Amino acid sequence: MIQVTASEFVKHFGLYKEQAQRQSIAITSHGRTSGYFLSEHEYNEYIMLKSRARQTYHVTELPSDTITAISQAKMNDAHDHLNSLMD
Repeated sequence: MIQVTASEFVKHFGLYKEQAQRQSIAITSHGRTSGYFLSEHEYNEYIMLKSRARQTYHVTELPSDTITAISQAKMNDAHDHLNSLMD
């Protein structure tokens, strides 16, 4: 990954636009990364991975349809032997 300052990025945008097709570019400001410039392909890959991320909830935030589904769930009979472990 290339790392450039924001002012350098602005001055040479055309160059970095081409380089972003091969590798991501970290843009820094005052010594800290403030953003990334990447190709459309990498961005689409990021969006796809982000959409696959699991949603987590605190128990008080569970949607009502999820609570209903949990309350109506039944364990497969093939796992009845596991009930003895609950005692």
